[in-house]
Amino acid sequence: MTETINGKTILSTPFTEEDILALRAGDVIYINGDIVTGRDDVHIRVIAENMDLPAVINDKALMHAGPIVKCSEESGFEVIAIGPTTSMRMEKFEYDFIKKTGVRFIIGKGGMGERTAEACREFGAVHCVLPAGNAVVTALCAEEITGVEWLDLGMAEALWNIRVKGLGPLIVTIDSGGRNLFAERKKEIARRKEEQIEEIGKKLESIL
Repeated sequence: MTETINGKTILSTPFTEEDILALRAGDVIYINGDIVTGRDDVHIRVIAENMDLPAVINDKALMHAGPIVKCSEESGFEVIAIGPTTSMRMEKFEYDFIKKTGVRFIIGKGGMGERTAEACREFGAVHCVLPAGNAVVTALCAEEITGVEWLDLGMAEALWNIRVKGLGPLIVTIDSGGRNLFAERKKEIARRKEEQIEEIGKKLESIL
């Protein structure tokens, strides 16, 4: 479900196909509901080792993150910090991961490459970035840890099931049409760099 509250676009799980297809690269959104964390080792298990993911995530958000979690007998699990991990580390697995798990909504840090963009086009998924450096603030969005799988991988690599409220701002960087903001910006920066080099060269020639 998608709604606008106080000027913010908020998506709530379970995400529908229509929710995802309506998003465009550059959109700024927030999410309520269920996310699952999973980074390097989770992708290795699911793709390289061909293990089944012990969670249904086709209508939830997958977050490339290694949360810091406190455990006590009184309160159970509590999220202390949750910051996004560099998504490009998962690039070599992401096409196959999206295809196998059906995940449509991915959150991370930094951009992803053409294979992920191809998966987003083919399977109707999006990748979003969460601004880095806000792990403690982001933890305030975590209302409850509802479960954990693959804890044998360690705290950072485990599959944490977390219910969040107002997680964001998230910037859509790859949409279901395959538009990739990071790739576009890199091309623009390269073009402007060449223009400046040419301009500097002309000035140097006039001086010499």
